[in-house]
Amino acid sequence: MSFVFAPPATVSVPVVGTTERFPVRHIYCVGRNYEDHAREMGFTGREPPFFFMKPADAIVAVEPGSIGSMPYPSLTKNLHHEIELVVAIGTAGKDILAANAHKHIYGYAVGLDMTRRDLQNEMKKQGRPWCIGKAFDHSAPIGPITPAALAGDITKAEIYLQVGGRDRQRSNLSKLIWNIDETIEHLSAAWELKPGDLIYTGTPEGVAAVVAGDTLVGGVTGLGTLTIRII
Repeated sequence: MSFVFAPPATVSVPVVGTTERFPVRHIYCVGRNYEDHAREMGFTGREPPFFFMKPADAIVAVEPGSIGSMPYPSLTKNLHHEIELVVAIGTAGKDILAANAHKHIYGYAVGLDMTRRDLQNEMKKQGRPWCIGKAFDHSAPIGPITPAALAGDITKAEIYLQVGGRDRQRSNLSKLIWNIDETIEHLSAAWELKPGDLIYTGTPEGVAAVVAGDTLVGGVTGLGTLTIRII
């Protein structure tokens, strides 16, 4: 088979404890999945989960023990951080029951859903899709994937983000409105999940702006940390 130009390299994420890498297929993101974050965004209650996507090449994969870098994106003056648990799918499935969701999980990672908030808000006002606010280049930093067997009880893990050494976001995964298994059930009803899919599961309260020169350090108990410098 020949191509009109060389196909792009496969986007991949390092895996803890091995030299193998996790190839990325799709990136699914869950919106407003912590109650306090929903409130700070002007919403209340346990609304049905909704999803948006980012392109696979939005990934900024940070190697273990390294500091990644993310260029400050164009067109925005209000770049926001959103720290999230990322679920990596290892086994395909559609219409997966929550009770069976764990069978499809390869592992977990710490991720950032970076957001051009001013552009997102403007699209919301106009009733238009807000891909420009979410699905831009370098908008999905992620740390190494920890295989599920090594991650411990992720359902009660602490999640946090610090900027310049000070807390911005701090919560617990037990506060997810739709937990990991329920999220997979809802998501797999809409799309067939396949190996290589990543699910960004939502962010807790405390989202705020960052600027060039800021260093972001985020973590989830049992998964280590993700460090990104905005350049």
